[in-house]
Amino acid sequence: MPDPHDNHDLESFAAVLTGELPGTWASDYQQHAEQADQYARAEDVWDMNLVSDAISKAVLGQDAVLARDDGTRLYLIGRPGTEEFLAAAMAPPGLPPEAFRGVREPDGIVVPDDPFRAAKDITTGLLPRYDKALAQVQHHAARLPQPAPAQAVKEQVTLMWSSEGPLSAKTRSPKAAAVLHGHGFVWNEAERAFFLPGDDSAHQAQTAQAIGAQLTALGIGTVVRHPHNRPAIDTIASPALQRAKPAVRTR
Repeated sequence: MPDPHDNHDLESFAAVLTGELPGTWASDYQQHAEQADQYARAEDVWDMNLVSDAISKAVLGQDAVLARDDGTRLYLIGRPGTEEFLAAAMAPPGLPPEAFRGVREPDGIVVPDDPFRAAKDITTGLLPRYDKALAQVQHHAARLPQPAPAQAVKEQVTLMWSSEGPLSAKTRSPKAAAVLHGHGFVWNEAERAFFLPGDDSAHQAQTAQAIGAQLTALGIGTVVRHPHNRPAIDTIASPALQRAKPAVRTR
């Protein structure tokens, strides 16, 4: 349970402090019923001294996170057993752990219960250390090897002709799917494919040509696959060829 002897008026202190610090700040004050509740809020506290020690050993019951419009964040708690407060910087999110390696934490400081004096102490003491540590971390992050960019997947539609069924199509492109729907294709969840109802081969051929032209205009490729026992569209079966004589290999 939270310490019943903690009489810090942290909420009012944090609210006044936001108006005295340089820049535009907002305060997010919360109360915690159990010690475990404060850990999630304090996860990014950039401190290995007084503040981290208080978080790990005391049931604080309340904390406040101050955030500036440039992303800078401060963590505020009452200092157990005193009328003072503790203020610590919070590490910037979204940077890899390797970027923090070798960078000294901008440990938090003790500030008086006067928010005007506390603002001065934070401005002259804590924030400069935070800015220095942040610059080092960002410098390290910029020098880390960057992952290779993912290869862009070209949008395309695969049209499949069947000698015993309707024209089908497969695609992962939402734009292509819209084109298929517009030409009467119906989605089949079991086959994970689109199907054009009917068995009129002439209608299928005309639809395939219309789809191909529309997809090309959208920058989407079209791949046509034919069964082995069915000729391609607009092709004429070749006349039977006479059996050729076996070729003779020469040295």
